[in-house]
Amino acid sequence: MNGAVSRPRLPGPAGTAEQQEWLRRVDKIAPLLAAHRQDGERNRVTPAVVYEALRDAGIPRMWVSREFGGEQVSLGTGMAVLEELARIDASVAWQMGVQGAIGRLSDYLPEDRARQLFKDNDGLVVGGVKPFGSAERVDGGYRLSGEWSFASGSAHAGWLACMAFLTSGGERVVGPHGPEIVVLFVPKDAVEIRDTWHAIGLRASGSNHYRVADLFVPEDLSTTRTAMARPPRDRPARAYPVSYFDFGPFTTAPVPLGLAVDAIDSFVALARSKVPASGTTVLAAGHTVQDKVGRAEMLVHGARVLLHDAAARTEEAGGTGGDELSCLIRLTGATVSEQAVSVVDTMYDLAGSSSVYETSRLERCFRDVHTATKHIALSSSHFEMAGLYLLGGELAMRR
Repeated sequence: MNGAVSRPRLPGPAGTAEQQEWLRRVDKIAPLLAAHRQDGERNRVTPAVVYEALRDAGIPRMWVSREFGGEQVSLGTGMAVLEELARIDASVAWQMGVQGAIGRLSDYLPEDRARQLFKDNDGLVVGGVKPFGSAERVDGGYRLSGEWSFASGSAHAGWLACMAFLTSGGERVVGPHGPEIVVLFVPKDAVEIRDTWHAIGLRASGSNHYRVADLFVPEDLSTTRTAMARPPRDRPARAYPVSYFDFGPFTTAPVPLGLAVDAIDSFVALARSKVPASGTTVLAAGHTVQDKVGRAEMLVHGARVLLHDAAARTEEAGGTGGDELSCLIRLTGATVSEQAVSVVDTMYDLAGSSSVYETSRLERCFRDVHTATKHIALSSSHFEMAGLYLLGGELAMRR
């Protein structure tokens, strides 16, 4: 699909009819994405024509409730879409994944506000969910000030999310479990976007910093981090009974997975024709190369099976999985990340000096995978935190 190199592949998880339909949507716009890939990389922002094609295909809202203008696809379908997009352009996939994650917050907002942000607005709703700045409690809402990072897709956004420390009288409000933290939604025209995204990878994601100064935000444009740690309350409009934090790895892990597939495809195409300096046969004829490609393919296969199994268990649990399921999800995200990096690094090394040029797909895979896997949802710190939980401690985010 989408111009992938012709080569034998291992069978993946059985694709549903829904997945096949959505992959056809990706296939339809793939030539456009590929044609503008270098423009996005050079200008550090995805071109408007690409975003419009994604929007018209329904991809930005695929994980939003139908009640709020979304498509409400299964976790497996959304992940298959992101993996395929990442194989074409990881920056595009990353922005769609970020929208998938922030889109989950529609289930935490009052229904009228969720419709305003996700149905009546045809731009992205993105932003940072690391706490910075302050949200001073006032009558009817908050006065928000601060600066946030990683606003992936902000060039095509209508609204941005800002996670901030709740304050009262200028002092942080501290609850039983630490500082109280809120997430506030603000229109893009009230935000100062700063040109800070000069990064090694995912360059076209436009993941700039943004700043707000003493902006009033109504109460009904907010939720809390405490609420986000639990499934949203049940209501007919709810898309998924899955907490924000448990949903996160499913919107991020498919991107490095797609990059790993791209790296193998790119290396196989090279290895069939490249004869190393002072060599007499093509790379593909080497026993060491054959061994490492076999191992890499199995790492991708295993990572995909793990990810889809975790998604299936999450959907089956229906919001009742508790810490055991959260532990599995977090370990899965970290494992997929680790295995994807291993695959990309191996293919990059096997290609020799060919992979160092910007004209090489492997060069971009290398940069993009090492950027994507810095996300907290894919952090290796989850191994430690899961280990602490499995040894009888609490399942903390970080020490």
